[in-house]
Amino acid sequence: MPELPEVETIARGVHNRVRGDRIAQAWFGRYSEPFKTPPALQAKGLEGRILQAVHRSGKHIVCELGCCERQSADGSPEVGGNRTSVQGVEPRAQWIVHLGMTGRLLVTASDAPVAAHTHARLSLASGRELRFVDPRRFGRLEFRDLLRTPAFIAPGADPLLIEGREFAALFRGRKLAIKAALLNQGLLAGVGNIYADESLFRAGIRPGRSAGRLTKAELERLRQALREVLEHAIRLGGSSVSDYVDADGARGFFQLEHCVYMRTGQPCLSCRTPIRRILLAGRGTHYCTKCQR
Repeated sequence: MPELPEVETIARGVHNRVRGDRIAQAWFGRYSEPFKTPPALQAKGLEGRILQAVHRSGKHIVCELGCCERQSADGSPEVGGNRTSVQGVEPRAQWIVHLGMTGRLLVTASDAPVAAHTHARLSLASGRELRFVDPRRFGRLEFRDLLRTPAFIAPGADPLLIEGREFAALFRGRKLAIKAALLNQGLLAGVGNIYADESLFRAGIRPGRSAGRLTKAELERLRQALREVLEHAIRLGGSSVSDYVDADGARGFFQLEHCVYMRTGQPCLSCRTPIRRILLAGRGTHYCTKCQR
């Protein structure tokens, strides 16, 4: 499943390519699984909207949408055009994309071949298309009219922004393993299996240790390691260990720098001890028995 760096990479790529564009037409496929909002209502809500911004919230991609009208020089409504200025205009709606296990959000030319398992195509006034592709159909698409529904906000704290005291408070008194706590989206939004394993290795903390028993120094070391790992992964375009590609269809490179994840039996890059794999909270977990305590 795409995690924070992959979702951030896609959101930035889509934002840079479609910001200010207008959704001319919306098409949705016949399978029901991807739709948290019925496809007919999504199409009705999306068509004519201006894509004001695209950003990440947890593991979700949020498209902030304006209305379809612009003001002409004499103050009267003006509809149409390929792009419009969106600075300082409050969003009126949101289109929310969760990629699930194998989802892709791609910006393509309108005449580009349509991939199998394409469930949504937003035709833009610029002549391009925004497409959602998901072979396993675990992803979800949702439309929110902000005049009727609150804006989407991920429930957990953002690991790129959280400060030390708040981070430590998340785990105080918790008996569950620190790896399981990192994966809890209600605590930290966006962290998944790859980056939990990698940050715990860099912090020198065993994944099975009780979250509530970690010292303040260990938690601060983990917070900094987590932020450093996530930021470095974003710079490298994320980890392409399965189906993940960015908004242009390009693969990421952070998988080339994994220290423990999916390196079972290979020597630790620090001490040469073979990397061990265990099952923890139902997830495959990789760590070094010597470097992590």
